Amino acid sequence: MQVVGVGALNVDRLYLVERIAEPGEEVRVLDSRKSAGGSAANTIAGLARLGVSTGFIGAVGRDEEGKFLLGELEREGVDTACVARLGAPTGVVIALVDRRGERCLYVHPGANDQVELSQKCIEYAQRAEIVHMSSFVGDRGFEMQLELSRRAGGRVSFAPGMLYAEGRCLVELKELIAASRVVFVNEEELFLLTGNRGTRGAEMLLELGAGMVAVTRGAEGCTVVGEEEVSVPAVSTEVVDTTGAGDAFAAGFLFGLLRGYKPEICARLGNFVAARCIAQVGARAGLPTAREVEEFLKTQEFL
Repeated sequence: MQVVGVGALNVDRLYLVERIAEPGEEVRVLDSRKSAGGSAANTIAGLARLGVSTGFIGAVGRDEEGKFLLGELEREGVDTACVARLGAPTGVVIALVDRRGERCLYVHPGANDQVELSQKCIEYAQRAEIVHMSSFVGDRGFEMQLELSRRAGGRVSFAPGMLYAEGRCLVELKELIAASRVVFVNEEELFLLTGNRGTRGAEMLLELGAGMVAVTRGAEGCTVVGEEEVSVPAVSTEVVDTTGAGDAFAAGFLFGLLRGYKPEICARLGNFVAARCIAQVGARAGLPTAREVEEFLKTQEFL
């Protein structure tokens, strides 16, 4: 596999609401739907849709929700040989999305808290060009990622997300960051980790050993800090749902890395894939195909 994902597998239960309620309020639900989720899984699905050979290490329950998640990954062409089927219920995320596309999330980890690392999965990850990791709620998944990072030799791609940014300090994350070819964070996550939303925050992660840091800034685009610093504007689009925007950005960025593109082009690809994602409801519905990305690249003067 070119890229193997390691992270939580969740069913996203999306509720489109007029606005996010304050304590004690009642707010109307406009629509609801079920979709496949999990941060690393969304990125892996995005890469698979772009023609990248991908696999996943994680866990689901032996229930209908687990079958649904496995089916969605396999439909995208993701190898699921290292996804364990356990007796615990499949993880669920309840997502409330308002009219502006802003969201809040409630996580029930389920089977994700019982994930285990087998020798088969270690070897599976060691053969990948990139091992992309995102957050788990529990300690067992985190310890598994630390073990894999020790064996991945600088081939890690790491998206800590709000769970790790809020729940774990830099000391705990240092080993994962040091093993990372690229770290993906948004401004708020960067602030929670380092106390700085700007370049200094990214430099602190570089000082811990990260190869480069990609900071997403919503409508303002993104900034990549590494051997040099480059900022790239966002791709204009109608915002319907921001769920999975960072995961989509990572998919586009990693697609560029696999092709050997310089960071600016990777960032432009990330912005394009993220823009397509947020134009539809859910983390995966709007993800572009390989042909759509190739058409986007043809319009760019930087190639």
